[in-house]
This record gives sequence, C-alpha cells and structure tokens, in this order.
Amino acid sequence: MTMSGPYTVKVEEARPATAHKPSAGPVYRCIYAKDGLLECPAALESPWQFFSDTAKRIPNSPMLGRRKLTGDKGGPYIWLTYQEAYEAAMRFGSAIRSRDVNPGQRCGIYGSNCPEWIIAMEACASQAITFVPLYDTLGANAVEFIINHAEVSIAFVQENKIPAILSCLPRCSSNLKTIVSFAKISSTQKKEAEELGVSCFSWEEFLQSGSLDCELPPKKKTDICTIMYTSGTTGEPKGVVLSNEVIMTEVLSIDQLFEITDKGRSEEDIYFSFLPLAHIYDQTMENYCIYKGCCIGFWQGDVRYLMDDIQELKPTMFCAVPRVYDRIYTGISNKISSGGLLSKKVYEFAYNYKLSYLEKGLPQDKAAPRLDNLVFSKIRQALGGRLQAMFSGAAPLPRHVEEFLRVTSGTPITQGYGLTESCGGCFTSMANVFPMMGTVGVPFTTIEARLESVPEMGYDALSNLPRGEICLRGNTLFSGYYKRPDITEEVVVDGWFHTGDIGEWQPNGAMKIIDRKKNIFKLSQGEYVAVESIENIYLQCPLIASIWVYGNSFESFLVAVVVPDRKALEDWATNHLYESVDFKSLCKNTKARKYILDELNSTGQKHKLRGFEMLKAVHLEPTPFDIERDLVTPTFKLKRPQLLKHYQNQIDELYSEAKGPKV
Repeated sequence: MTMSGPYTVKVEEARPATAHKPSAGPVYRCIYAKDGLLECPAALESPWQFFSDTAKRIPNSPMLGRRKLTGDKGGPYIWLTYQEAYEAAMRFGSAIRSRDVNPGQRCGIYGSNCPEWIIAMEACASQAITFVPLYDTLGANAVEFIINHAEVSIAFVQENKIPAILSCLPRCSSNLKTIVSFAKISSTQKKEAEELGVSCFSWEEFLQSGSLDCELPPKKKTDICTIMYTSGTTGEPKGVVLSNEVIMTEVLSIDQLFEITDKGRSEEDIYFSFLPLAHIYDQTMENYCIYKGCCIGFWQGDVRYLMDDIQELKPTMFCAVPRVYDRIYTGISNKISSGGLLSKKVYEFAYNYKLSYLEKGLPQDKAAPRLDNLVFSKIRQALGGRLQAMFSGAAPLPRHVEEFLRVTSGTPITQGYGLTESCGGCFTSMANVFPMMGTVGVPFTTIEARLESVPEMGYDALSNLPRGEICLRGNTLFSGYYKRPDITEEVVVDGWFHTGDIGEWQPNGAMKIIDRKKNIFKLSQGEYVAVESIENIYLQCPLIASIWVYGNSFESFLVAVVVPDRKALEDWATNHLYESVDFKSLCKNTKARKYILDELNSTGQKHKLRGFEMLKAVHLEPTPFDIERDLVTPTFKLKRPQLLKHYQNQIDELYSEAKGPKV
C-alpha cells in the first residue's frame, strides 16, 4: 500500500481503458481502514439489538421528546423514556402480528418526524418486519405507487395524512388491510376505510390491542430492514433495499468516526430531529443516537418556529442540508450588516483573526476561544448555546457558508456525501481538520472508492488532477432496487456502484464533488453543459435564493428561472426605481430582470465560466421552488423535468425574447 495523502491509502492500482470500459483510477480507503474495512460483529443480527440493549442499560433516561403546544405557542419538551418507548414498541409489534402481518412483510410509515414514527419503526424491527418510509410531503400518486410496489400490508399514518391515504385506497392493492393513526381517527374515516376492506385504529386503540409478552421471531443480518424509496428527480421512485447488516455497519462506522475525531457521543447528548426520517441521512443519525442512548427532540414541523425549537431544546447535535445553513448564514449576516460601523469592524477583525487560527489547523475549541465569548456568543446562543457538532449533507455546502459557521458558531461542522444506496454517508470531512474545507472528506471506514473516467465530459481519472464518476465498493451498500434487477445492473458493474456524481481527488486524499453525470446536455453547437456545476457558481451571487438553468440541443445558449433574494432586490428597487411596487410586480420589472441578469453574469465571469455558460435571459419567480408544486425533492434537489413542465411557457418566452424579433 502506498499513501495517496494524509488521510487515504491506495489499495489497488488504476485500470486502463479498454474497448468497452473507460479507464478507472486507483482504489482508495480511509487511513483508519488501511488494514481492512469495518465489518459488523457476528453477535449483532438486527438494529433491534441497539434499541433493546440501550433500553436495558438506561431505562429511565429520556429518549423521545416533543414540545407541548398551547394553541400555536410551543412549551417545554415532554419526554418518553427508553423504557416507555421500548414497552410501546413491544406492544405495537404484538398488535402488528395480530393483524396477520408476518416477518418479512412490509409496513408503511407515512408522516413527519415524531415519537410515533420511531416507535412504529422499532415495532417493525422487533418482529423482523420491513418498514417502508413515505415522505410526509409525497403526493397521492407517489403514495399509491409505493404502497402497491412494496406490497404494504399495514401503514402507520400521521393524523393529518389519513384523508390522503384514504383517497388512495380504491387504487391500492388488496395487501393493505390495516391503517393506524399516529393519534386519533374519526368514525367517518373508519367507515370509509371499512367499506374498502381496510380496518382503521387510533394510536391508543392499537397500542391496547398489543401485549408485552409477545414472542420475538429470530432475526438475521441478511433480512431486509427497510426499503427506502428515493424521492427521485426523474421517473418513478426506486425502492432501495437495505439489510440489517448494512444499517448496523453504517451506525458503527459513524460511532468509529466520532471516536476518532470528536471523542464520541453519549447519553448526555441531545439530537435535534428536523430532516425527514424518511430520508436515509436522518434515519442513520437517529439509529446512531438510539445506539448511544442520546435524547432525540423533534421539531414542531413548522419552519417558522425552527429557531425557537432549537433554542428551547438546546441540542448538542444538529443535521441540516445546505439550504438551511445558508438561511442561517444569510439571517445572521444581515443582522451584522445592519449594525453600527464600530461593531462591524470589531466583527471583521475577530472573524479574520479566528479564521487565521483555523487555517493553521487548530481545533475549534483552541482557535481564539476568548473571541467566541466576546464577539460570537450571541450567534452561539441563537443555536441553543450547547451545540457541539453540526452535519451537512444531501448537496455541496458552499465554502463561504462552511467557513462562516466554523468561525462564528464555535462548533465543528462536518460536511459529508452519501446516497440512499450507500446507506447514507460514504464520505466525510474530519471534524476539526481545516484542510478538508470545501470537500466532502474521505471515504467512511466501510467503503472503498475510485474514480472512473467520463470522456464525453472531459473528466480523466488518470490525470494529474484526477476527476471522474465516483464509484463505491464495500460493506454499507444496498442489496439492489426492489423488483428492479434491470436498473440495479445498470449502476452496479463488476461489484462497483456507480453513483452518477463527478468527483475530484484532492492532494490530501479528500474528495470534492464538482458535477453530476446525469445533469449534462449538449447545446446546438456541440458544447457540453454541466448544469449543476454552473448553478452552484451562480448561487454565489448574493442577489438570488435559487436558480434553475435550462438549455437543450436545439438552442445555442442558456436561460434561467431565478428566485431573487427578496430583501436584496427590494433594497435595489428603493434606490433605482421611482415608483413603489410590490415584490411580485418587481419580479416582472424589466430593469430588475436586467439587473439580476447582469449580476449573475458578473458572478459567472468572476468564476471564469465560458461564454456559452453565460445566461442570455432570466425569468424572476417571486415564489420559492417548493415541494407542494413538485418542483424540488424533500431534500431540495431540483426536479428538472417538473420544472420544465411548470415553466415551459416562460422558457419559450425567454428564448423568443433573447433571439429578438424575426426579420
């Protein structure tokens, strides 16, 4: 083995190109797995053991908490202990079996994060029943598809989602026989379901029908723990099959990395449950918290009260996607900008002073700790005051946001990369290791990684700056797509899972995500456009909140639909427009559109975009891209076909406008 950098080792040589395969770079492992990938111990058979062992070890410790609501006002957190949650899971597991649902069959869980979600999941685990999460934001068509495709026999459903699932029942298969509400269910809803051959229960009714004395079936590592349907930016959702062994190995690898970089977590820790449990990112983190005996506090489900929930819970761990961190960054930056000249100067001095220490590689708590107390304490308090670890995933975190959070929060932020197919994280930056800034770090200790060349995009895995499609092999990969061996074979070739993401190895062994293989298209003159990479550059323009760049092989240039930053555009309008207009009208204003277009192209020039990558016209959209209109996934990834369908008229107008009148 030869070192490839301070943090990775080479375990296999590069593969030259052949007539049928592009070249592939060397295979690398994390330095901490140089003698072998982390494996799941033989004694562990199911994630149920994580929960049951913790409940025996610390039965009276708080496990699941939610805020008591008085009207619209959130009160203190009310907690279920590990013992109380364990007894509930046992009773629900018994009740599920009484409905003739047997080990290996599928149970749907449909709703937002709450204690009931976790208890339903653990009830399934107790009985070796496969749970199938459904995003609470899914539309009726997707819910119907997943219930039918996975052959769901019983579904636990959030109370306000009962009408949605009842509307699907006439088109659902005969497998679904039981619905259990997270709370109550009306007599009218019961009757409606019963007419279709489905029994409905309130949470309390179903709990009381179960027993603590139910015998638990044997479990195997190879049993299917969960089928997680990817939200998907195109086509029907795909069911990613994850075994017990894969889930447990991922949890153990998270624990190992914590021990290496952060001295580990314990039952003293409090995790803020905010990202959807139906997504693998939060799912693995909450399984890890259960394994360690941490407290899990749930948000109210309303983004308006997100910061209020954080300040009440005072978490030590927090996971989010870049969009959330960017909002925090923007909000705090605006407050700093509106302060007096002296306070801004003090802040700038403190920021640059602390940054210089972090750049030298000092740990977070050793880099100018006095400045944390004197200058940055209010920012830390806004995040609860006890935060010890922040995590970012699902999309690249802009470097300036990562840098800002490291400097001002006094808390390490770990950026990672993963997919549902890799059971969540497969790369991670090492907390307190500054040279990994702007990257997703190194492979998990369960995974080997290599880059495969993508000649049509100009990416060469064997060049001095290795670039190519990220391919993975190891112990936390999925078993395949449920009932879809055809598409499984497309992405798993010779034992390597092809992620579709383009990476670039850094000299220190860290990986940087630079592009997406699927998000490329050719313009009419033959130029390839890596649209996601271009969007990430344009997003650095402070005047915009979101952007969707569009082009096709029949046109020679790009256009975009842009969601402007409301305050920034309104501030500009105050100084440049004579009349007073509302934000919606402002987005239609010709001068405002030109201003945004010019600023975007200025950002593009600054980052050396090529001429054909510049924008010729933009449509300003006052309403953010949202899940309700099916324009983004639950993790805020753009759904490009849906965006095109929604904005087709505006796109046609932009091309017509940019080409000018026909002569």
